Order: sequence, then structure tokens, then C-alpha cells
Amino acid sequence: MKISREVKTAILVLSGIALFIYLFTYLKGEDLFSSSNTYYTEFDYNSLSMSSPVTVKGNKIGKIEDIKYDFESGKTRVSFSVTPELKFSKNSKVRLYQDGLMGGNALAIVDANNGVIAQSGDFIKSEVKPGMISSLEKNFSGISEDLGTTLRSSDTLITNLNALIVDESDNGLKNAIAELNTTLKSFKNVASSANNLISQNDEKIASLLENFDKTSSELAILIKDLNDANLSNTVKNLDAMVAKLDQLASGLAAGEGSIGKLLKDDALYENLENASKELQLLLLDIKLHPARYRRILSKREIPYEEPTEAQINNN
Repeated sequence: MKISREVKTAILVLSGIALFIYLFTYLKGEDLFSSSNTYYTEFDYNSLSMSSPVTVKGNKIGKIEDIKYDFESGKTRVSFSVTPELKFSKNSKVRLYQDGLMGGNALAIVDANNGVIAQSGDFIKSEVKPGMISSLEKNFSGISEDLGTTLRSSDTLITNLNALIVDESDNGLKNAIAELNTTLKSFKNVASSANNLISQNDEKIASLLENFDKTSSELAILIKDLNDANLSNTVKNLDAMVAKLDQLASGLAAGEGSIGKLLKDDALYENLENASKELQLLLLDIKLHPARYRRILSKREIPYEEPTEAQINNN
């Protein structure tokens, strides 16, 4: 069968058109021969376009099929298709987020990992994630206030610095820098002098540190000797002795024992005092009349004469 030239031309044109459509969709990342599942969601406002991608964890897995405004609910209804290999729960959410700094938006499927697997044609709930630009727009007033506070603080700092320099001319600032330089040089000289002093007395400082180390070692040995000497037992024995002395003092105060009775019994004290007086008188009489006591064995008795006050006072 002979094909006419017109038919051949038509077939060639149609083939070119089909090839162009295939290449165009291929460059867009779509495949005409692959099937897809379609789902629905809705938002309070529309910030999507037909070229907005549908992603999962940053990977493109679908596209926007249609965007319509629902006059009854006042919401934007969006239909999108994803590759059938993607399985996610019906309880998942479709998140509207900002894709890049230029304000492009995209949809992301956030899988809930529980519930029944979503089927083609199901309605999926949506949520909106604020982008960086919108966050900056909301917080711009606060940022501007903070910036104004910072600028006012900087102005106050500069004013205080100007108050420190009385002369506002260039020479005044130069003089202030020169004085600061002189101060730094003086500090450098002091540091150098201190370094030289340490260098000259290096041996003395080393000897001092060595003596301190030796003293610390001897002190440690002394503490060890005190521990070995069982100082705690000595303190316990001393406490016991103090307790016994306290008990003895308590007994004396209560009149216990001979010494306690002597301290507490007034009659005994008076008897001892009287006996002491009589002994004193006896010794005085022996001194005044010794002949009387040399004749103790003789039959002649010398009568006792009580001494006078003058004799008692003189002796």
C-alpha cells in the first residue's frame, strides 16, 4: 500500500509534537507514563502556584494538580498528586512551608506513622509553618526597638568618652592617646623592673620555696608522729582525770570524807583552832618556866600560872 506524502507529513508532525511534549515534561521532572495518586487539602489563604512541588523530607515526590477557591467555606482547596510508591497515614498532615529566601512555597507531607494508610482521593489535614521572612516581618518592630536601644547606648558611650576629653579638638584626642601611651610605657617599665628583681633574687626565692617545702614536710612528719602517739587516747585519759577531779570537788563541796568534813563541819574547825591555841600556850609556858618541866619527876609541884597578855604578845 502506497502512503501519500500528506500522510507522511502529518505523521512526522504529530511525532514531533509528541516528542516535544515528552521532552518538556521530562525536563520538568515528570513522567507521562507513570501513574500517581491524587489527594486533597485546603488552606485559609493561597500562597501556592501550579509549579509548587510536593516533598517528603526535602525530596520531590509529586506536584500540584489544581488550586480552587471554595466560595462556600472561604478556603482554598488544593489537589496534589504523589508517586504511588509513597505510603503514608491518613492522619498525616500536609505542611505549607517557605521554600527559599525568595518567597517560594511548597507542600510537605509529614507522616504521622500511625493509622490507616491514605488512599487516592482522601482529604489530608493541613498546617502552615511560618517562614523566615514572615517571622522577621512579625518581629521587625522588636528588632527595630532593640536596634534603637543599641544606638542610644552607643551615643551615650561616645558622649561619656567626649566628657573625659575636655579639649574636643584633634590635639585633645592626640594628647589623651599620648598620655595613654605614656601610662603603658610606665607599666612596661614596672613590669621589667619586677622581672629583673625576680631574676636577681632567683636563688633566694628558690631557697625560700625549698625551706617552705622542708617545713611542710617536717610539719607532716610531726602530725604523723602525733597520730602514731595515739593522741586521742591521751585526750580521753585527760578527760577522765578532769571528770574525777570534778567528782572529788563535788564530794568536798558536799562534805564527804575527812577533808570535806573539815571544810563543812564548823565544830571540828573550832576544836582544831582551840587545840592549836592550847598547844601555843603550852609551848609558851615551857619557854617561860622551863624549870617547871625539868622537875617533872620530883615530888615538888610548881603550880601553873597563866601568862599575861604582854607575854603572849611578845612571844
